[in-house]
Amino acid sequence: MSLTTLSGLIAILFYLISFVYQGKHLNMKAKEPNPGGWVFVLGLLAVLAHGVSAGGVLRNSEGYHFGIVQISTLICASISLMVLLSSLRKPLGILVLGFFPLAIVSIIASLTIESTYPPRALAVGLASHIILSILAYSLLTIAALQAGFLAFQNYQLKHRHAASVIRRFPPLQDMESFLFELVWVGQVLLTLGIILGFIFVDDMWAQGLPHKTVFSMLAWIVFAVLLWGRHKLGWRGTTAIRFTLTGFVFLILGFYGSKIVLEYILN
Repeated sequence: MSLTTLSGLIAILFYLISFVYQGKHLNMKAKEPNPGGWVFVLGLLAVLAHGVSAGGVLRNSEGYHFGIVQISTLICASISLMVLLSSLRKPLGILVLGFFPLAIVSIIASLTIESTYPPRALAVGLASHIILSILAYSLLTIAALQAGFLAFQNYQLKHRHAASVIRRFPPLQDMESFLFELVWVGQVLLTLGIILGFIFVDDMWAQGLPHKTVFSMLAWIVFAVLLWGRHKLGWRGTTAIRFTLTGFVFLILGFYGSKIVLEYILN
């Protein structure tokens, strides 16, 4: 068994145990939604093993393999790490339950699905563009899930449903505050990634990827308008949720749309 496969299986095991512990933690301590000590430690071990596995499927003797499943498992590892680190100062245990199963699926896919997308060598500038883009996608994915939880929380409060479920969520103000923190940082990283893309990606418009650039720019505009509205007009609640999810949809269409075109249609 290769190190890539072994580390992937170890990551799946630790993710599962951490997920179960977090579920029990929320049931027993409804007002303490942060991950417990064991949840954090096991989750961190899972992320480290996940990183080793992701590195193994991404890199080979010919360069870096950025197929859909390969890049997805790296993004999921990044998301899981960010969720764990953020949980040290924010009550984000509910996000653990949302993302760890996604991380498990990404590992299984990366170990079982082969891609025809060819590996490539990376210069420093292009590597920086890819890394910043991955970090931006990861943060904005967390923001999108946060917006989804916020929408659910808003709905339950307005309709006075499922009080026991709502008690397991952080306070509404904390959820909304963290959402905008994620969008701010994600927008900064997305801006830097787009700038580096224009600088270091040769013939950006001639590689069959104009839609990736267009959708990334549309996402950037949506998030910029949201942050401006928050600062100038005090936007919150449903408006913030809609803008966040709209921007995320544009990102997904740009990133995965281009990968599908290159990997499965043009090939």
